[in-house]
Parts: sequence; structure tokens; C-alpha cells
Amino acid sequence: MKWEQASNRCIDFMKIGVRAHDYGRHGVAEYAALLKKEGYEAIQLAIPKAFTGIESYSDITEKLCEEIHEEFAKQDIEIAVLGCYMDLGNPNEEIRTQAVKTFKNCLRFNQIIGARVVGSETAYPHLSKWEKHHWFPYMMDSLKELRDEAERLDVWMAIEPVGWHPLEDAETARDVLRELDSDHVKIIFDPANVLERPSEIVQTAYWSRCFELLGDFIETIHLKDFTVDKDGAYVAKLLGEGDMDYSVLMEWLKTRPDMPVLREEMNPATAAQDLAFMRWMQHVTG
Repeated sequence: MKWEQASNRCIDFMKIGVRAHDYGRHGVAEYAALLKKEGYEAIQLAIPKAFTGIESYSDITEKLCEEIHEEFAKQDIEIAVLGCYMDLGNPNEEIRTQAVKTFKNCLRFNQIIGARVVGSETAYPHLSKWEKHHWFPYMMDSLKELRDEAERLDVWMAIEPVGWHPLEDAETARDVLRELDSDHVKIIFDPANVLERPSEIVQTAYWSRCFELLGDFIETIHLKDFTVDKDGAYVAKLLGEGDMDYSVLMEWLKTRPDMPVLREEMNPATAAQDLAFMRWMQHVTG
């Protein structure tokens, strides 16, 4: 495959990154050293999923945040996303209130950690068309409250469009950003999450429209690949072996120096092949 001959040179375009907890749980210093050794320049960090001894967001302390900041800075790894994926649109008031409270705490912790953004999707479950419509105003209430807190603390938050959530596509995301009207609200863009039936659309046109609508707001890219089986189910693939067309993304990345591109669903056993693909992307992009 052509990306296997990609250059290993370090350039300013596209930081190669990963969702950290795909490598399991480790101590903070151990994790930073491991990810550096693997060749990553940026990560998405969900603290309760990544570190031994931390079982929930309520276990996070300022001392831990300081350690995280210091150890990853020492290894020159950017924390692109502090992951706090909460059920922000749930109509159940107790669930939604706890989700907003947890996210607010992570915004506060990020004053120490220094990630680009604190990021979340807008729901947990796969929702029907009716449910997405029903959950939407609850999502907006949560996002407005979190926007106000992000502005107060002068930190940044990001929301991620997903086809089966209230924030379901680029058009909806752009409308939501306009209503929130804040420089402190950004986008995490995962192309695979808004492409449920890749065989039914012209991807180049579709991605061009997505970047036209959201490009100025994107702070991080998630990278996955997949196919759809005969029953319409998602089947994860190594990068470059599925149905994703990355050509428009790669052209867009040329206009966004230093953009973190984070591999999700990384399997450490096959990481070398995915990393080779990402280095090929980095080489072509630069």
C-alpha cells in the first residue's frame, strides 16, 4: 500500500493522535511515555477510562490535573480533547442535570489541564427521528448553560455531530452554533459519525458541504473507517480499508496547520498499520 512508504518527517500539518483509552488503563506518567513511544503527538483523554485508580469523574482532583498537564507536556503530547461525553439532551431532568454538572467540572479542571477543548456528543443512545426532535430543546438548554460557564471560565468546549443524536448533521450543527453565538463553542468532527450509508451518497460533495458549513469551527478531527454489512450494521475497519473517502478531508487539512487528527477505535495490535496510514496522510497533506 502506498502509505507504507510515507515519510516519518515532522511537519506542521496534521498532528497524529489517538483516543488514549484505546490503549487501556495506566498511570499518568506511564501513559504519557507509552503514547510518546508509539508516535502520537496528540490525544483525546477521557480521564476515568484512561488512568488506574480513577473510576469516575468525581475521582478527579486538582492535583491529578496538575500531574496530567505536567507529564503530557514533558512528552510533548497535546491533549486536544478532554473527553466528557455526557447525555446532554436526555429529557430526564436528573440525568441531564448530572451531565451538565459533570461537564462544568471538566471545564473547571481544564483550566489546569489545558486541553484545546472539553468535548462531548449530545446524547448516549441511538435515537429515532422523533426522539431526536423531542430531545433537541433539552440539548439546547444544556448547551446554553455550558456555553455560559465556558465563557465565564474562559475555556473552550466542543460538541460532536452524530447521525443518531439531536445534533445529527452539519446543517443542524451550524444552526446550533449560530444560536449559541459564542467563540467558546467549537466542533469535533468525526466524518464516520455522520455517514450512515456511504454507498448512497457522493462523498466528495457531501464532505465539501460539511467543511463549508463547519470548517471554521472545527478544533479536532476524529478518524475511523468502516463498511456496512448486509444488515446495515457498522463494521469497523483499519484506516484505508473501509468505505471512507478522505480526499476532501486531506485537502481541507492543508488549510488548517497543526490540526489534531485522532484515531478512534485503535487496536494496539494493529496500530502500526493505522499509524502508517496517518503518516501517509500527513505526508500528502504537508
